[in-house]
Amino acid sequence: MPDLKHNRSVPTPTVIPVLIYPDVRAAVAWLSGAFGFVERIRIGENHRSQLSVGDGAVIVGDVRGERRPPRPGEATHSVMVRIDDVRAHFERSKSYGAHIIAEPADFEFGERQYTVEDLAGHRWTFSETLADVDPEEWGGTVATPVG
Repeated sequence: MPDLKHNRSVPTPTVIPVLIYPDVRAAVAWLSGAFGFVERIRIGENHRSQLSVGDGAVIVGDVRGERRPPRPGEATHSVMVRIDDVRAHFERSKSYGAHIIAEPADFEFGERQYTVEDLAGHRWTFSETLADVDPEEWGGTVATPVG
């Protein structure tokens, strides 16, 4: 991967999900309160917002043209966010009214995870590392070794 040029107008992560919400300001307030995200840049009053989460980022965009939030009863995507305390995070998001899809559970691949839907129906999985587990131990196959 080449070194990417720095631009203060764009988040630095290599992959940046752009999620569509019917009300950008309400989404920013909810995601900040429920998940602890931090607003980085606001573009227009209700057009877009860049949010930081750890060393990652997400962009919240408005409904426009073909851009729409998820329809009820559909799951077309899920965003996974690594955090350091799933249980505390779960309680926080639950107190903000997140729709619980899966309560915190420990998995054989070394992660504790829970999944929720936010105020617009986007699915989020929050994951806490419990142990460094070789993928071969639980049935995974390493396709490309990573240092």
